Amino acid sequence: MESIISILNPAVAFFIALGVLVFVHELGHFVMARATGMRVNTFALGMGWRLFGWNKINGFTFGSLPNDLDLQGHCDYRLAVFPIGGYCQTAGMVDESFDTEFIKTEPQEWEFRAKSPIKQALAVAGGVLFNVLLAIILFSIVIFNVGERIHKTTTLGSIAPNSIAEFCGFKTGDKIISINDFVPSNWNELRAEITINNMGNNLAIKLNRDGADTILSVNGKELISKIASEVPLGLEPAGLGGVVVNSVLNGLAKDNGIKEKDTIIAVNSEKIFSTSDLVAKLQANKNQNVVISVKNNAGITDKEFVLDETGSIGVGISPVFGEQVIIDYNIFQSIQKGTIQTFGTFGIIVSSIKQIIVGNISFKSAIGGPVMIGKQAATHAQQGIISFVSFIAMLSVMLALINILPFPALDGGHLIIIIIEGIAKKEIPAKVKIVVQQIGMACLIALMAYVIFNDVLKLM
Repeated sequence: MESIISILNPAVAFFIALGVLVFVHELGHFVMARATGMRVNTFALGMGWRLFGWNKINGFTFGSLPNDLDLQGHCDYRLAVFPIGGYCQTAGMVDESFDTEFIKTEPQEWEFRAKSPIKQALAVAGGVLFNVLLAIILFSIVIFNVGERIHKTTTLGSIAPNSIAEFCGFKTGDKIISINDFVPSNWNELRAEITINNMGNNLAIKLNRDGADTILSVNGKELISKIASEVPLGLEPAGLGGVVVNSVLNGLAKDNGIKEKDTIIAVNSEKIFSTSDLVAKLQANKNQNVVISVKNNAGITDKEFVLDETGSIGVGISPVFGEQVIIDYNIFQSIQKGTIQTFGTFGIIVSSIKQIIVGNISFKSAIGGPVMIGKQAATHAQQGIISFVSFIAMLSVMLALINILPFPALDGGHLIIIIIEGIAKKEIPAKVKIVVQQIGMACLIALMAYVIFNDVLKLM
């Protein structure tokens, strides 16, 4: 499994991540609709024409269903032609399928429109609830498997050029004393204070450099802008340097005798201080010969590699730092930590949106679409199954948050309509709902087109 995940290209990694997220989201709608007594006419992965599917009436079939086919209340489970998104078409509901035949008849007991506002809200919110649940499960699995690593230092190691660390004015060997009067006790707290907890705020960083205390002033708006523009952090704790090999896949590394627990310490005699440092150096030498220095019990060996166009040698890696504490959690503690991390991720995303609204982050630099998600998915996949699972968990939180926004065509928009109808004790005419849905879909399609265009520009 590890080997398969690590060699995924951006397109495959994107569709795996998207498929998992869409399936779970639509499954949430399906489960909650059925649990509240509603019929579901169609459960689709993908959009557009039906490629193939199954239902209880005519079994497994390819292509579109006959127009006169009566499913007798059963659901058609299908895969559609465009692998972007999906939908759960609930009987008696105006949604992205734009099925309006039901408005010609009186409400039936199994229809969405015949149910109470609470049951309607549960069916609509099911997708978001399941995405939150997925994030909790995935974060919990990661925490249960790897625990929590706390680096017991606030002293800086290598400072990468053209990085966030360099922008802040840090130098190798700096010992951080406080950040805006907060005294970090370990590296995890230090990173959080710089990148998350003070998002958009100016930083006053007190540190000890060469035996003397000094204070660095960092402009918060410029800092968050650089983070949003994907400027590398370039901030690593002081430690042993190098990266340890966790797994060896079929490929260059295995052919050259690299084994698990070996430490890669240099590329072309340039020292390695982090996983991102190694990846960057390999990517910079695509289709070229490189010399990789490997350290193990037998000593240090220089191995010659001829990299291909991927710039990958086929290893799973993790950094080698100095003193660290590894805390293992049982399943119940992992679920608790996973829940905290899920809602903490919600907070980070909301704070980021706030920074866009107040103008500290440009919308263009902050928003990423399918192309950028695919690129990030492939990067995390190459780092191993744990990194890839964590990435899917984060995307699940993002999908939940986006869908709950009170915008037409999103789940949040449907909830607003349900609230209005509940207060008015009267159903909004279906024709009005259809127009609102069409306007919302048009806006979302236009936004997606802009985001994809922006993605392409970023890659050029």
